[in-house]
Amino acid sequence: MDKKILKLINKKNKSKIVSLTAYSKNIATILDNFCDVILVGDSLGSVLYNYKSTREVSLDIMIEHSKSVRMGVKKSLMVVDMPYNTYKNPKIALKNAKKIMSKTKCDAVKLEGGKKILKIIQTLVKNKIPVMGHLGLLPQTDKTFKYKGRKIFERNKILNDAKLLEDAGAFSIVLECVETSLAKIVTKKISIPTIGIGASNNCDGQILVIDDLIGLNPTDVRFVKKYSNIRNTIAKAVSNYSKDVRKKKFPLKKQSY
Repeated sequence: MDKKILKLINKKNKSKIVSLTAYSKNIATILDNFCDVILVGDSLGSVLYNYKSTREVSLDIMIEHSKSVRMGVKKSLMVVDMPYNTYKNPKIALKNAKKIMSKTKCDAVKLEGGKKILKIIQTLVKNKIPVMGHLGLLPQTDKTFKYKGRKIFERNKILNDAKLLEDAGAFSIVLECVETSLAKIVTKKISIPTIGIGASNNCDGQILVIDDLIGLNPTDVRFVKKYSNIRNTIAKAVSNYSKDVRKKKFPLKKQSY
């Protein structure tokens, strides 16, 4: 097993796992100093491309952004989302996962779903492609974005799926928008780490979209905490630049040849 993945698994019950998304080298270089996991998420569809859903994200788009991120990641575990429709069956999944791994040099891929994709996960793991799972709210396939775990059948399904993903060889599982007590149960019942997003601090770690965390994306989602307001910082810088240009204060001699 890869040393980075083994290190991540060994963090369970010892120290919290820190994860964030990145879509470019510049951001990845910063995150690499603080994160255990950097995910090139298909969330870039809405964050960068204004797509209505992650279903519109292509394999080529994911690969190009991942190649950029890879240049900024030296220490963290780098995981890449497999886009919608790129893992419809084991054969297609293996072909596309190999393409992602070879072209981006990432450490692992992430797939959404439970029992339905077990054979796919088993096939990838058998071929030495590490897999991170994703349960709860599934952006690629869910029609309504509501938290999971209110109903008994949802709770049973998520818990059972988590055990199945572990048995299939997944090294960790993202729990998205999962009810607090259910996240706690899942985390206790499996031996691989859970990484939460809107799933309480009962998980072994947390992940957020970097644009949400720094306030670049003006979102108002319950589970997001904005640690900065980079929009204001950018606006101030651009405002000062525009004033300097119009008043002929930029460029000065020291900025000229």
